[in-house]
Amino acid sequence: MRATLIYGAGDVRVETVPDPKLVEPTDAVVRVVRSCICGSDLWPYGSMPAQEQGRPIGHEFLGVVEETGADVTSVRKGDLVVAPFKYSDNTCEFCQEGLQTSCLNGGNWGEPGVDGGQGEIVRVPLADGTLVQLPHTEDDDLLASMLTLSDVFSTGHHAAVTAGVTKGKTVTVIGDGAVGLSAVLAAHRLGAERIVLMGRHEQRTALGREFGATDVVAERGEEGIALVRELTGGRGTHTVLECVGTKPAFEMGLGVVRPGGALSRVGVPQYADGPIGRPVFVNNITITGGVAPARQYIPELLPDVLEGRYQPGRVFDRTIGLSEVPAGYRAMADREALKVLVKP
Repeated sequence: MRATLIYGAGDVRVETVPDPKLVEPTDAVVRVVRSCICGSDLWPYGSMPAQEQGRPIGHEFLGVVEETGADVTSVRKGDLVVAPFKYSDNTCEFCQEGLQTSCLNGGNWGEPGVDGGQGEIVRVPLADGTLVQLPHTEDDDLLASMLTLSDVFSTGHHAAVTAGVTKGKTVTVIGDGAVGLSAVLAAHRLGAERIVLMGRHEQRTALGREFGATDVVAERGEEGIALVRELTGGRGTHTVLECVGTKPAFEMGLGVVRPGGALSRVGVPQYADGPIGRPVFVNNITITGGVAPARQYIPELLPDVLEGRYQPGRVFDRTIGLSEVPAGYRAMADREALKVLVKP
């Protein structure tokens, strides 16, 4: 089969590798029908040291089950399924607490011995706990929206849930990437009264408005903080959804959250230390967020996607074939594409 391997910063290749086989009786083999490039894939694409052996990359995919191990009971050959961005058994104590990303037996796509999602076929460990069955469809738009459940829509939802977004709350979303726009949609879905989107790319913020943003602030840093404060009568917003992962984004979040509010970080932090001292303490600010347990959220979000109430798949603005994946990485890294969908 063909699969995407990363060899280092800027060096992504599509190569022929051995077809996956069942290894454990809990495995399934899935032929990928849709995958995509994630903003978090751009971190190793921008900074990974060069190495002689490429490693598989990609962690979001839909596919059709081709084969199942003897112990797999929840899916069978021919089923259309979505895989969350981490695999899990969905039975350990952390999974039962809704934290499948900390599964005692789970792991990451692309780690040693595990396929990445940007390929033609994937061996899925712990298939019963990981895969969620979907209705078959040929609708490209619906397939795209279902694919977002594997990561970005679930991650945006996680930001909103952990920050405590409910009906009537005010929200600031920092970042106009796919996760940020998904967070806008998630906050709107949960009934937020006002949603301020901090982003500077006009096409993206226009989609953010369609997703539910009531205000857009393009400025950054102190200027951006001042504008959000002005919009909220100097108070700031009840909740902040930080969807970038940089220290300046975190600092802006702390600058716009109101006393007693919550800041949820779902952008993968690219910094080790942040400002969590006296001002955070004095103003009773809650800092929350983390890696989204997509497997926990998919059953909740899926009905709204299937019924067309929400269309998170609109974050995909470019569709490519598997052989074009290196160009897809370049397009996202150069901000020429918001999020790239891959049809193997």
